[in-house]
Amino acid sequence: MLKQKIIFCDFDGTITKNDNIVAIMKHFNPPGWEEIVNRLLQERAISVRQAVGEMFHLLPSSLKEEVVHFAISNAAIRDGFDEFVTYCKQKNIKLLVTSGGIDFFVYPLLQPFDIPQDDIFCNASSFDGETIEILWPHVCDDVCVADCGMCKTTIIRSYPEDQYERILIGDSITDFQGAKLVETVYARAQLIDLCQELDRPYHPFETFHDIIRDLEATTQA
Repeated sequence: MLKQKIIFCDFDGTITKNDNIVAIMKHFNPPGWEEIVNRLLQERAISVRQAVGEMFHLLPSSLKEEVVHFAISNAAIRDGFDEFVTYCKQKNIKLLVTSGGIDFFVYPLLQPFDIPQDDIFCNASSFDGETIEILWPHVCDDVCVADCGMCKTTIIRSYPEDQYERILIGDSITDFQGAKLVETVYARAQLIDLCQELDRPYHPFETFHDIIRDLEATTQA
């Protein structure tokens, strides 16, 4: 049976050129955010869910308009993404955006690309309390113990390997667990280092044009 290709594509630092959460924190610079990042990335002492929740908890909800405006206006889409979305449609490749980002910037930034909202997985937010609260509609299943927040491996496991050819595109620690499960990995930035640590095969990329060319070459091989 010919397997359908399915792509699990990260958002921050992958579809966008920079990590939007880090950009928000650097811009508003609430005291303590850098320590949280260090505990996540360097010490690996806390989970992604805990880190993201703690960082946004440092920002008052009264900054909602400023935070949302900055996140949307500051982000830049990586070259070739529009063509990549079109390519997936033409080739009947199912494209899912699996993002550890937040709804208030993920949805608006993806709106021009005509991706069904059911195919976009990200975290949610609430500005009802004194500080910004991150909500977690896509938590880990019983198999994953990484406390991801937005659990990419849970989504990947819902598309079994005997039916799908699974492809992951990503750049960071939030993509690492998923990279262990799929058949093909496109990596940049920190995800390259993590793949090398595990001797996990990957294809490096800088733009989505690179990925299109590689997918075409693989199809023709």
